[in-house]
Amino acid sequence: MDTLYSLLPIILMFVIFYFLLIRPQQKRQKKVKEMQSDLKKGDSVITIGGFHGTIHAIDESTVIIAADGVKLTYDRSAIREVSNSVASE
Repeated sequence: MDTLYSLLPIILMFVIFYFLLIRPQQKRQKKVKEMQSDLKKGDSVITIGGFHGTIHAIDESTVIIAADGVKLTYDRSAIREVSNSVASE
């Protein structure tokens, strides 16, 4: 019984650590993966490097982003956020 009481604070610490750090990070990762899988041609996006542009073409693992007459190829994972969709404007 004493062993259980001595391990209880450590177990409690791990449970708190899980709910405060690990679980929210997993939720954020899931949300980002959903956003990246829902990308479509015409979406205005911002990359992790800060490049703003519109998706010109898209395939399984890469996207071609166009801005001011320049077309650049990025991995899908480099898209940080969709700023707005041209189709919805």
